Amino acid sequence: MLKKYIFLVLLFPSIFFAQEEKYPVYDTCKNTELSFLQNCFYATTEKLFFSEFKTPSIVIEERFIGTANTIFAVTEEGEFKLIYINTPYEEVKEEIKRVFKTFPKIKPARYNNHDIEMKFELPIGFPLNQKTKKVTTPVAVHPIKENPKESLFDVVEENKHLETDFIEHKSKLNIPFTHRSYVDYEFAMHKANGTHTASKPYTYNEISKYYDLTKEKKQFLKPNKETWLGKKVWNEHLLEVVNKNYWFTVDFLLDVQLGKDDSDVDYTYNNSRIVNINGEIGKNLSFSTSYYESQGRFADYVNSFITNRATNVRPKNSEGLVPGRGKTKGFKTDSHDYPVAEAYIAYTPNKFMQFQFGNGKNFIGDGYRSFILSDVSSPSTYLKMKLDIWKIQYTNVWMWSTEPSISSVSDANEHARKYIAAHYFSINVNDRLNLGFFETAISKGENGIDAGFLNPLIFYRSLEFNRGEDAGNAILGMSAKYKLNDNISLYSQFILDEFSVGNLSDLTDWKHKYAYQIGAKYFDAFKVENLFLQLEYNRARPYTFSHKSPILNYGNYSQPLGHLWGANFWETVAIARYKKGRWSGSAKFILGKKGFDYQDQSVSYGGDIYLSYESRPSDTGIELTQGNTANIFIADLQANYLINPSNNTNLFAGLSYRDFSPEASSNGYPVDSTVWFSVGVRADLFNWYFDF
Repeated sequence: MLKKYIFLVLLFPSIFFAQEEKYPVYDTCKNTELSFLQNCFYATTEKLFFSEFKTPSIVIEERFIGTANTIFAVTEEGEFKLIYINTPYEEVKEEIKRVFKTFPKIKPARYNNHDIEMKFELPIGFPLNQKTKKVTTPVAVHPIKENPKESLFDVVEENKHLETDFIEHKSKLNIPFTHRSYVDYEFAMHKANGTHTASKPYTYNEISKYYDLTKEKKQFLKPNKETWLGKKVWNEHLLEVVNKNYWFTVDFLLDVQLGKDDSDVDYTYNNSRIVNINGEIGKNLSFSTSYYESQGRFADYVNSFITNRATNVRPKNSEGLVPGRGKTKGFKTDSHDYPVAEAYIAYTPNKFMQFQFGNGKNFIGDGYRSFILSDVSSPSTYLKMKLDIWKIQYTNVWMWSTEPSISSVSDANEHARKYIAAHYFSINVNDRLNLGFFETAISKGENGIDAGFLNPLIFYRSLEFNRGEDAGNAILGMSAKYKLNDNISLYSQFILDEFSVGNLSDLTDWKHKYAYQIGAKYFDAFKVENLFLQLEYNRARPYTFSHKSPILNYGNYSQPLGHLWGANFWETVAIARYKKGRWSGSAKFILGKKGFDYQDQSVSYGGDIYLSYESRPSDTGIELTQGNTANIFIADLQANYLINPSNNTNLFAGLSYRDFSPEASSNGYPVDSTVWFSVGVRADLFNWYFDF
């Protein structure tokens, strides 16, 4: 016969057990002698709970054996209030909540002739005997005296089982954006109707409508880990504090890599120590911060990029630029030290809107690359407003960006600043077709941001035009996504930087500055579960995203805000991803051609968005990949093993091959053929882009 155990343990809030204390009283117990009120309360609570409780089907199907700990209180008003439920099943939580809503209002507990709130613990053992709903093996019920100084945090921690709650899954925090982890979320949203997938990162409450994050992660918990270290490595956050009004988690994470390429570099490595804090205060305020203290030495071609001596790239008063991370200073003889800090505060006033202010990255697009807004450059200060209502999702991003290769006009020792305001309007035309419309305006930072750009509804192109000749820069664009079926989506982008209406007959005019992307995604490809395939083509005309004044280009921190390659190129990307259990793997292949400038950089051929387009070789006859043409082929293989689902820590191994064949070597981009192998442990928090 299946057995279960049930017992109720009294938890005093801040008092010792005393004769003056009186238990809560049900109507059926009001005539009971004082000495028996305790037993009557226990018996009645047990009877009410188990006469109503129904074991969720998923618990039965998965033959779960364990305990769901519930802490509740009878308030001073005599009402039952749930404080804490610890179980891996959302269905069990919802059922417990439902049952407690059926409890009647009773006479509250009393102490020294005053009504008080009294707390109790109810461990529910599974499997449950659904036929009798009685305790088949009686358990002695007795109160446990609580230390008056003991807080509820201590009580919760003592009673916490291995089945973690993944409390962040109910929050409004961002899910760290990595292409690898977002495949599952995009697939779930793709299968649903009325979703918007371009504006990233997603938030947990946004994804939880379509994808069961808790169910996905709890399957990877290791219940046999009983030691503190074992639980922290495999199952839990380093520190988790939960209260009904706030919560926060703290993790110490790593991005530790060791490898070797086929150059003269002894070995490659990356050593990042990361402190990651997430939390919420109340129902509307969320916060997150990550600090990275890092040293590294990379494959030779990456090191060449970092120490690029070109004046339009190299940060002033610095020894280099780590792609996507920021400035670096020398470490030992041939390595780089590059600290990075990211943080944001999110305010969610209602279910339709969210505001974020912080320092980090955003991404707009459905592809691996994006011309609209990508995450390839360093983190920047931003303010974001996101509205999701009816068939519309409207995203505004205001960015305070820095250009370390350009000096401020007012102070030569200070980096130049720029301000970028962007709108992205996404509308679901029907269940299959989504259209997006994008505009951005860029202005110099010497006089501060124009208040007009803070308007979330204004047409920025008109505002930029009326501010004065060459006072700023504006870019327009649109995107489209079509749901072919539940497994296949087609997507595209088109960006218009400038177009010469007066010379439409000659498409080689330098003023025809535009870029476009077309791509397709295939989820559960060929009916193989968790096999994902993606094919993408990107093309950008010369001088797209550049400006005659480099501070007004579409870039941030010496890298593009759009495609990693800048402009003057075509590129084809093919990606395959597969996962099974804790294991996952990917294969990425990139074939492309790009036009670079020559060593002296006296003439811009349109590939480097940080060179002025005023130094172009001609006005017409401008061809794609002109200049120092390079053929590029990259193959990248990755394998991952999930260690801790709570903080997405993985073991990984990677092997990449890069063949880069320009007509002539140039600053930061030498002729090169590289094989690079690396292994390590890392938290899945952001995308590394070494495919240039």
